[in-house]
Amino acid sequence: MLSPFRLRLAASHLRRGGIIAYPTEGVYGLGCDALDQDAVRRLLALKERPSAKGLILIAAEFDQIEPYLDIPTEFMRSRLLATWPGPVTWIVPAASWVPAWLRGEHATLAVRVTAHPDAAALCRAFGGPIVSTSANKSGRPPARTPISARKHFSTGRVLIFPGRLGGLRGPTAIYDASTGVRLR
Repeated sequence: MLSPFRLRLAASHLRRGGIIAYPTEGVYGLGCDALDQDAVRRLLALKERPSAKGLILIAAEFDQIEPYLDIPTEFMRSRLLATWPGPVTWIVPAASWVPAWLRGEHATLAVRVTAHPDAAALCRAFGGPIVSTSANKSGRPPARTPISARKHFSTGRVLIFPGRLGGLRGPTAIYDASTGVRLR
């Protein structure tokens, strides 16, 4: 578990536009303040990931992520809440204000209310959702240790927070909230 000092450090780094690597359910995540366009662009450049793909946001509680979503039915809301907090990422219709730098070329947004104690604590300390994409260069295997995260991002521009991964062997499953179909 991240210490209170490390949580304050991470939250402060995020608020200043910094990028962090941190443990999640199955791999190390690479994250930043979702509403800081410059930070998101730097994160995408570090990953060598096209912005058109969109990104995942994680939150500690549904209330943190709900303003980003346009959930059309109670059935969809129930579907999401039945799996959260937990290691399930959903593709959900995005609220009209959500910027393209998060959605990519989609009208949807990938979101998860995480049950991973460190990732959830980071979101609580920060006070909202953060970007959560795998800590790797696009097309490379995701980092599963702080050392491999450092190898992917040795530039010193990523603050790495060591911790234990959750029990998954890889990134979380992704489902379409409208259809329930598994996409990854």
